[in-house]
Amino acid sequence: MGTVYALLGAAVAVFLAGAGSAYGVGVAGQAAAGVVSEQPEQFAKVLILELLPGTQGIYGLLVGFITLSKVGLLGGGTVEVSVTTGLLILAACLPIGIVGLISGKEQGKTAAASIGIVAKRPEQFGKAMLFPAMVETYAILALLISILSVSSI
Repeated sequence: MGTVYALLGAAVAVFLAGAGSAYGVGVAGQAAAGVVSEQPEQFAKVLILELLPGTQGIYGLLVGFITLSKVGLLGGGTVEVSVTTGLLILAACLPIGIVGLISGKEQGKTAAASIGIVAKRPEQFGKAMLFPAMVETYAILALLISILSVSSI
């Protein structure tokens, strides 16, 4: 049963962080498409801003891989996981899952607003990048706590 809990933790990390990224990239992509239809020369700048919310999904996937490796499923075997250890791993995966979901969605909204800045003032691209990057900070913190927690169990 411990292995089931650990796998549930991996699934939570991947699913929630991935859902947040999918939503965020979608919101930013809608804004980017509008800008590119009017100003095709801004494609590269708005593409960078659109891709930013996608990192949370990558972070969740990384924690998922670390978890699968921890329980031996990536090495071809299986490690016996106690119920307590499985629950600890599940808990360790929650930070990136929950924060990834929320920050991915919010970063998408912030990236969409920054895309609006680029549409009106392309020379302000550097400043526009800072707003979604601030949201990214919290996803990175959650990633670190999940990695450190899973690795130390």
